[in-house]
Amino acid sequence: MNIGTIICLLLAVVFGMISMIFALLKEKGAMLISGFNTLSKEEQANYDQKKMSIDMRNSLFLWSILLLSGALFGYFLSQYGAFLAIVIWLILFFKDVHLDPKKAFKKYRKP
Repeated sequence: MNIGTIICLLLAVVFGMISMIFALLKEKGAMLISGFNTLSKEEQANYDQKKMSIDMRNSLFLWSILLLSGALFGYFLSQYGAFLAIVIWLILFFKDVHLDPKKAFKKYRKP
């Protein structure tokens, strides 16, 4: 087993477990989202926490599936399959990273 397969498998398990935590906590899981817990309680009330938690759960689950498929490709076909999955995951990850919390949660603002 090569290093790419091992990394993909470990990350898939970690992201799968975190997505289950978000599924179990439902809207209370929004407190686990980086940047949201730094907002004041008044500001947090202006955002749809249920939708935030569902979106985070779905993203983590998608990452888990992507990395698990990368681990399978890396193990059975070629080690480059695992590295390709890691590159795709990095693209998806950095697409969702925002330095400003207000900009990051803009789409979850309640009307």
